[in-house]
Amino acid sequence: MADPPVEPAPPASSPSTRPPAAVGRGERGWRGELGRVLEIVALVGLVVTQPLLDVLGRSPDFFLFHRADTGQILLLVALVALVPTLPVAALGALSRLAGRTLRALTHTALVGLLVAALAVQVGRHATTLRGVPLLGLAGLAGVAGAAAHRRWRAPVRALRLAAAGPVAFVALFLFVSPTSAVVLPRGDGGAVGTAQGSAVHPPVVMLILDELPLVSLLGGDGRIDAARFPHFAELAGASTWYRNATGVSGWTPNALPAMLTGRYPARSVAPHYSQYPDNLFTAFGGLYDIQAEESITRLCPPSRCEQPVAPEQGLGVLVKETGKLLGRIAGPTESAVDPEDSYRERTRAEAGLDAAEPVPADPKFRWDSLDDNQPARFTSFLAGLKPQPRPTLHFLHLLMPHSPWAYLPSGARYDAPEDLPNDGAGWIDLARQRHLAQLGYTDRLIGETLRTLRASGLYDQALVVVTADHGVSFTPGAQGRGMDAIKAAAGEVAWVPMFVKEPRQQTGRVDDRNWEHVDLLPTVADEAGIRLPWRVDGRSARQSPRADATKHFYDTPGQAVTFPGGVPTPPPLPTPHRLVGTEVRAGPSGGSARVADLAAFRATDPDTGTLPALVWGDVPDAIPDGTLLAVAVNGRIGAVVPVVPTDPGGRRFAALLTDDRLFHAGTNQLDLYQVTATGTLRRLTLS
Repeated sequence: MADPPVEPAPPASSPSTRPPAAVGRGERGWRGELGRVLEIVALVGLVVTQPLLDVLGRSPDFFLFHRADTGQILLLVALVALVPTLPVAALGALSRLAGRTLRALTHTALVGLLVAALAVQVGRHATTLRGVPLLGLAGLAGVAGAAAHRRWRAPVRALRLAAAGPVAFVALFLFVSPTSAVVLPRGDGGAVGTAQGSAVHPPVVMLILDELPLVSLLGGDGRIDAARFPHFAELAGASTWYRNATGVSGWTPNALPAMLTGRYPARSVAPHYSQYPDNLFTAFGGLYDIQAEESITRLCPPSRCEQPVAPEQGLGVLVKETGKLLGRIAGPTESAVDPEDSYRERTRAEAGLDAAEPVPADPKFRWDSLDDNQPARFTSFLAGLKPQPRPTLHFLHLLMPHSPWAYLPSGARYDAPEDLPNDGAGWIDLARQRHLAQLGYTDRLIGETLRTLRASGLYDQALVVVTADHGVSFTPGAQGRGMDAIKAAAGEVAWVPMFVKEPRQQTGRVDDRNWEHVDLLPTVADEAGIRLPWRVDGRSARQSPRADATKHFYDTPGQAVTFPGGVPTPPPLPTPHRLVGTEVRAGPSGGSARVADLAAFRATDPDTGTLPALVWGDVPDAIPDGTLLAVAVNGRIGAVVPVVPTDPGGRRFAALLTDDRLFHAGTNQLDLYQVTATGTLRRLTLS
């Protein structure tokens, strides 16, 4: 009998007999893709997450100004840490559909681009290169990085280990950075002040202005210039003017806590009640009701006062401003925009507030048509200035006349480029002129405060305090509020206006004692009959003056810079050119100029409260630097300015027309004239 047939062996390709090598290849593919994602996470973390969270972590004032709560900050951190990685990783993953070769090339290209972006940031800090040269160097770094990544395993391993970086960056932001106090506040205020015996507790009205040098208010005789600033002069005439008063820092997050705690800046911490638990608001909170409006601090704890959040101060604004910040960090050029210039007071119209204040009798103010330009928080402050059943502390920190400068003395607003320079020939003078114009409007707000206090009957009863946290320098080569400005122009940065009107005070007096702003809280507490339960560095004005004239200033907390006291001499005001205010007839044409936003002159409506009062543009290279240009509106010259070297924005001139009477409703004629060496005018054709 034949043997039975032998069953054939199952095919080698059967699933049950797949060679182990195939499984190995599949695992390597999965691991490789994960590794590539980790490399992208690491590089995006270094290019985006770390620099953004580093800057934001050192800027708690950013979140305080925008009234961000814990949830909004955590969402923003999640967006910063995750969202930039997603499109880059997704692009790499999609390239896999076209095959392994294209996937590898795409990943190498992404690595090279991210290394180049990182090199731009490193190059800005480590070299003097900017612009195209820096981009060229970064491009070479990107090519080298991509080649190293493709050739050697060590860079690949390092990148994959660095993927833990974003987690570390987030942890540092949340638990270590100064902003951590805003994200995860601990505590709710400190010690409460007690009454000084049977002392009477008057209403207290405190208005803290920002970035206001004392010298900006002074005339040549060292007194308040009553012609330019009549309401500051009115305040000085009925209060005690501490003329030798200085702030203790050029940065509000250090300066204002020192003013409201009575202690010199000691640490770089958030201007938050969890970091400064003992302050004006906690001291007064036991005996006073508190109506407080802070701007870039949050020293008043929720148990004492809850400040409303405006609709535009949500996550959308945080994301928008963070995007702008990333552009400044990642760009190959230095940003000409001061981040603090985003701290702008919103107007009543922007806030949607109804007009509630009666129109002042001052016909020059045109409050009936410019009412909506009043800062929204100032409106709320005025509305609360009325007698209350309990002693009340009315407090407002107003970002005026702080930049961005946007107001004429009348209260009309104007638009200006964000990146307009404030240093260099011509630009310094324009910056100071814009500052003084906004100070003129601030003077109007002081007048409104005094008028409201008198109308409500609060003026005679109240202790009224008006001051500023710091000044600002317009000295060539030393603009701003940092150490260079302090060394070259301490008189502009440190000295500030300081007025204290006691209850029932009728006549003014000048006190030239060595006042430092740590004296503010002990002085106000004494006047209000409150005993402070903690030690202060300041000295009440009811005590004898300091014997030492030395001033203390802290560019860095804990590191005092000292200089001698004494009321500073104001810098001379520039003499207006003889042509300003004169009428001009059409002269001979000779040349051309380009002017921004000419359309605004064809349809002007002063009743909107906005005017094209800042004129800027370019002139041909044939017109040399230093040439004077006369700017006329409707046949009258409003400004004479020099031609300057081209700035990064392509501008060679800019002029502020401070007199809004030059404008009328409808079409306005703008003319630009070259002032020749003989004084004649040559009209330039505008485009």
